[in-house]
Amino acid sequence: MNRVIHFEIHAADTKRASKFYSDTFGWKIEEWLIPGLEMPEENRYWMVMTADQGSTEPGISGGMVVRKGEAPKVGEPITSFVCTIDVDDVDKYTKKVEANGGKSTTSKMPVMGMGWLAYFNDTEGNIFGIFQEDKNAK
Repeated sequence: MNRVIHFEIHAADTKRASKFYSDTFGWKIEEWLIPGLEMPEENRYWMVMTADQGSTEPGISGGMVVRKGEAPKVGEPITSFVCTIDVDDVDKYTKKVEANGGKSTTSKMPVMGMGWLAYFNDTEGNIFGIFQEDKNAK
């Protein structure tokens, strides 16, 4: 099968978005630099590492780019893939997301026999989910 191998976060303010994801989920975000090449602001790129190099944890890492257009508007239909992040406690991470500037878009909801799911907007208006495994969720 063909699997998703990379994601990208589009951000009007890459410093603010980097701080949000680093502070909330512990991700390491570094600008991708090519020695001797000065990149214009709109073409800069950041690598987003969601686990340490060589980690055997499931999941993928990605990147961050400067948003080329307007941010998504609240209440509009979703027009992109939504990434969902595995967490150990949805309630704990809901508090972290909100403390770091994210906004809840749904209440925590059960995924019967699998776990708990909630959706949020990050500081840039992008939607993402968090998921806690719990086979007893009803």
